[in-house]
Amino acid sequence: MARVDYVNDPNAPKANSLVPSVTAVARNGAGEVLLIHKTDNDLWALPGGGVDLGESAPDAAVRETKEETGFDVEVTGIVGTYTDPRHVMAYDDGEVRQQFSICFRARILGGQLRTSSESKEVAFVAPDRLHELNIHPSMRMRIERGLDDQAEPYVG
Repeated sequence: MARVDYVNDPNAPKANSLVPSVTAVARNGAGEVLLIHKTDNDLWALPGGGVDLGESAPDAAVRETKEETGFDVEVTGIVGTYTDPRHVMAYDDGEVRQQFSICFRARILGGQLRTSSESKEVAFVAPDRLHELNIHPSMRMRIERGLDDQAEPYVG
């Protein structure tokens, strides 16, 4: 399913759903961040997705990272909350979702790099190469904050 992201766009469609979601900032031993090249919007992003009923947000981050990248992770902290109602995602099925995401820090425990139906590429990217990738501004903010290792989470 294709999607278009809108941020601070007065012409954006009105949201008709709110789905709690998660992302995870996980780094390898070289300090590179684990990213996926998404199939739905052709952007690079942190692994993540919706929280399922009966699942905690940290468990969703672990599950989504495994599903999208092949890596097992352990959540170690919170990068921040991202709930800007001026950021909506319009899907081709008519859903227009208001952003509601919790971004976690995670430690890689094991696994093997692989793609999924949601990730056409999976890569570890050096922080000084992030500017070369097409990353949505909201996602870039999470990545940068996650790499800063700030003690206080972002609340916004």
